[in-house]
Amino acid sequence: MSDLQTRILSALAQPNYHPLKPKALARNLGITGPDYNLFKDALKNLIRLGRLEISKGNAVRPLGAHGTLTGIFRKAAAGFGFVRPNPDEGHKFTEVYIPEEAVRDATTGDVVLVRVRPSRKQHDRGPKGEIVQVLERATSQFVGTYFTRDGLDYVRVDGTVFSHSVVVGDPSAKGAKPNDKVVIEMVRFPTAEERGEAVVTELLGTQGKPGVDTLSVIRALGLPDAFPEDALEEARQVAARFEETVPEGREDFTNWLTITIDPIDARDFDDAICLMIDPKSKHWQLGVHIADVAHFAPPGSSLDREARKRGTSVYLPQHVIPMFPEIVSNGLASLQQGKIRYVKSAIMDLTPTGQKADVRFANAVIKTRRRFTYEEVSAVIAQEEGRTPDMTPPAIDDDVREMLLRMRDLAMILHKRRLKRGSLELMMPEIQLEYDDQGKVSGAHFRKHDISHTIVEEFMLAANEAVAEHLDRKDLYFLRRVHPAPEPTKLQKFAEFARILGYKMKTVTDRFSLQKILQQSAGKPEMHAVHYALLRSLKQATYSPVKDDHYALASENYCHFTSPIRRYPDLQVHRLLDHLIKRGRASSKLDELMALGDHCSKTERRAESAERELVKHRLLVYMNERLGTDLEAIITGVADYGFFAQAETLPVEGLVHISTLPDDYYYFDEMSHSLVGQRTKRAFRLGDKVLVTVVRVDLQRRQLDFRIQGTTGRLPPVKRRR
Repeated sequence: MSDLQTRILSALAQPNYHPLKPKALARNLGITGPDYNLFKDALKNLIRLGRLEISKGNAVRPLGAHGTLTGIFRKAAAGFGFVRPNPDEGHKFTEVYIPEEAVRDATTGDVVLVRVRPSRKQHDRGPKGEIVQVLERATSQFVGTYFTRDGLDYVRVDGTVFSHSVVVGDPSAKGAKPNDKVVIEMVRFPTAEERGEAVVTELLGTQGKPGVDTLSVIRALGLPDAFPEDALEEARQVAARFEETVPEGREDFTNWLTITIDPIDARDFDDAICLMIDPKSKHWQLGVHIADVAHFAPPGSSLDREARKRGTSVYLPQHVIPMFPEIVSNGLASLQQGKIRYVKSAIMDLTPTGQKADVRFANAVIKTRRRFTYEEVSAVIAQEEGRTPDMTPPAIDDDVREMLLRMRDLAMILHKRRLKRGSLELMMPEIQLEYDDQGKVSGAHFRKHDISHTIVEEFMLAANEAVAEHLDRKDLYFLRRVHPAPEPTKLQKFAEFARILGYKMKTVTDRFSLQKILQQSAGKPEMHAVHYALLRSLKQATYSPVKDDHYALASENYCHFTSPIRRYPDLQVHRLLDHLIKRGRASSKLDELMALGDHCSKTERRAESAERELVKHRLLVYMNERLGTDLEAIITGVADYGFFAQAETLPVEGLVHISTLPDDYYYFDEMSHSLVGQRTKRAFRLGDKVLVTVVRVDLQRRQLDFRIQGTTGRLPPVKRRR
């Protein structure tokens, strides 16, 4: 849909809109002269799409509440789906339910035109509708497993995007054999009645062969892999010109005590930190130094164009797809120990209580004294606090040890300030896969989050806020990291959910009540369910130049500044800051940043999906070799068809289907989030601990099934509601 069509629909969606004739509407939108013909064409297209109509009096009117809308379609495994309307169109509801018979040939991610059906009874998730037309395909390329049956060739597409296998023509042209992973291009998309047709475009390899799972995810999500030659050549040229000296125009911070703290397997280091105390004022002097990758990739260069296209680096298990070629991301720009490197520095003067007193920014040069891993920093601090560290602390200089302890103290001060203003701490643990000598998954665990992570997080948050506040004071458009406030109805549902588990909220919109629930549930069996439920109640954070708060952080001005090697929005912020440092002024265009923010938000979601899919697949492969294993688990979700349980010793979640529950007929008690035995009154409730057995793994559909063995926690009966 064109920008002009969106502007017209937005005008018609305003509460105070009264039907206007086309010329009057054009004047209201500021459209005159030669652009009026474009306006008339846009009206005709919207009429054709069923978005508006011309009345008998020749006035432009939106269709009624049961007219049409456009939005993004999301398909469920069962065949039905939901459409999230375009927010620019001003619809009151957030989702339209699409029954399976009304999906047509739409797939997840497609932009669709929906006709809302007139009905007194609405679905729980919103009004009901039917897809009229697929306006834009999310993709026509899919990855799946090739097989033959009854003399015909098929591909079973990975995941649950299609209910049935797709017919393929002449797969032997690519050398495909049964059980091979292949890439297909859709010729005819499946519907509820027909399988659909496709052609095999690439052979990835035999299913289960090392590396094939990674390549499958890369192709399925359309991730850019190899760099074009012009970008690689440009990287070689900037590397040849770079000298490890302090050039004119940059401040020399090479004598400052500066360190990096990163994961043990980190390959690029884009942030370094230092901390001093002013002996006179007793103020904290915090320096956050960020890799100046913008120096090597000016706007419009080959490196810049490719980085913009990628939007972000993608971190897959045992494989990284960087935003910049490695000669830049792992070399020139990376803040390696003992190397002179260019940085953008935020130097913050903080009072003893952590309040910002002064901030300045500089183009500078640093030399990192020491590279730390999170584990090393935690071990040093634990030893100093008299606790037993998880590993032997590294040998370090006294001044470095003293600075680490200062960093701990300031990080805790900043953390408490952030909580005091209402910041929400959602604990969504990261999965860390473990590998044997052959590179095969040998186990998995949740990544630990401790004081070393808090130090880095708080200092990066402080720098991000300082930059956003600075750019905001200059009245500049820049890519903010925005997180709009959640809808009260979503919070009301979360409050009802929390109340069942024994957590009370004074008012559903009170962020301090939300904060209290998160804190009270931390470390308890139901923690995962509570934190995930609140996450689902919140809106998604995005990149946008339009000023808005970051709800979860309780921050009025926030942007991403600290990771320009791996995030393009940070690079845009660096360039604006560079102009302000050098010339005291800068400029930017709202429409260009709107488009860039939308693009970067999409590439970020794509990268997150890729990592999540590959981690899940590898965990399921690991569990498939351990059928019959007994696990203690926590019930994390309950529905009318069964309950989900999260293993305590492994980061895997599986479904216990209601049909497999023993010795009784169970019904779903929605109010208590329980499955209750009709005869025995035995209940399986959210947060309960159960003993389960791994009975089935479906690698194709990414599903894991458990069967109940018994319970290890208290299971009080739940009375059935009348």
